[in-house]
Amino acid sequence: MIEFGIKDAIDIVLVALMLYYIYRLMKESRSLNVFIGIMVFVLVWLFVSQVLEMRLLGSIMDKLVSVGVIGLIVLFQEEIRKFLYSLGAHQRVRALTRFFSSGRKDGDEDKETIIPIVMACMDMARGKVGALIVIERAIRLDDIVDTGDIIDANINQRLIENIFFKNSPLHDGAMVIADKRIKAAGCILPVSHSHTIPKSLGLRHRAALGISQDSDAIAIVCSEETGRISVAIKGEFRLRLSAEELESLLAREMSD
Repeated sequence: MIEFGIKDAIDIVLVALMLYYIYRLMKESRSLNVFIGIMVFVLVWLFVSQVLEMRLLGSIMDKLVSVGVIGLIVLFQEEIRKFLYSLGAHQRVRALTRFFSSGRKDGDEDKETIIPIVMACMDMARGKVGALIVIERAIRLDDIVDTGDIIDANINQRLIENIFFKNSPLHDGAMVIADKRIKAAGCILPVSHSHTIPKSLGLRHRAALGISQDSDAIAIVCSEETGRISVAIKGEFRLRLSAEELESLLAREMSD
């Protein structure tokens, strides 16, 4: 007689939730057909090995499953990394991390960091100077910093504007700000290939969205064509921001 207890119900619910989140992940990454193919293969494998008990075919499919797991990890490493990042960036997980963290951010120090950035962005927007500034938060951006030229200077409005001046050799890349210092400039960012990005937005915006999808960084873009300021956070854009909106957004996000 088959016994069905509370642990079996929990087991079924957890498996269903896991499959649902994998389905969502595959759908967002446009790999839904791959997910369906994997599920069909798993069902055939279970039917052959457990129901029909075909030993030879079952053993062959067992080997394919063992090798296939490694292949899937290699094939979907980007999606797996994003899934693990979204899990770690969940509000409850972040709250638990902050609970065990002993350090607290000082509001005045944050303001000293934010004001020069906002003032430089406003001046560059008025002059239609293109700029891309990335502010590091919990996830380290050392690999991004290594692609540019190390500066390691205090955050200064004039320095930011000079770096993004049209004749500057570093104006085409991104500036990375971390630990309340300008770490590097001329950095190369991952470019987002999302089809939801408006065609009016250029490569700087795609790079800003790309780094915001790959990390918890804040990416500020000053458009060279329109003179407008945009911010990319958590894979989403905030477009056409004023100085007050930019300052408020940075203060709120950097205090989290």
